[in-house]
Amino acid sequence: MLDREIVDKFWNRDESALKDVQSAYYHYCYHIAFKIVGNKQDAEECFNDVLLFAWRSMPPHRPENLKLFLGKMIREHAIDCLRKRMAQKRNNGCALLSLDELSEYIGENEEDFEIREEELAKHISAFLRTISEDDRNVFIRRYWYFDSIDEICDRFGFGKSRVLMKLKRTRDRLAQYLRREGYHL
Repeated sequence: MLDREIVDKFWNRDESALKDVQSAYYHYCYHIAFKIVGNKQDAEECFNDVLLFAWRSMPPHRPENLKLFLGKMIREHAIDCLRKRMAQKRNNGCALLSLDELSEYIGENEEDFEIREEELAKHISAFLRTISEDDRNVFIRRYWYFDSIDEICDRFGFGKSRVLMKLKRTRDRLAQYLRREGYHL
């Protein structure tokens, strides 16, 4: 079934849209959530919460790309879930470590970040198109999928020091790029 048809079902308040999303995007969303929260129960809960969010947000919102819409929502929800859990346990996870690494480059003021999130995402996306494919893939695996350094090494066949250096240099170049675009970091 096409995403457009699923979105139309949401707009028509057809509950079968939820089953369609489940069959088409459960594994995609679950994988994103699991990489962040690290356990099956929380990942499944995140998916269910995102289904509810999708139901409540369509209408009025009509996403152009349902997969990206769901991916963004599951990622944000899983990060919130992880933050709550980490606040309770005072434990460190790979996802929070990744966010901490990146926060010094894009700022930590959540109110400011919320306001400029869409604009910032466009700038980061444009920046990623200017760097090498290897650097882009390593950056995305770390900061979008929250892969550990070891997982990135295994995936691309790089040594740990090479991955760490690629990430550091890419973050530095991103900071320079964002400064040129008017961000005061």
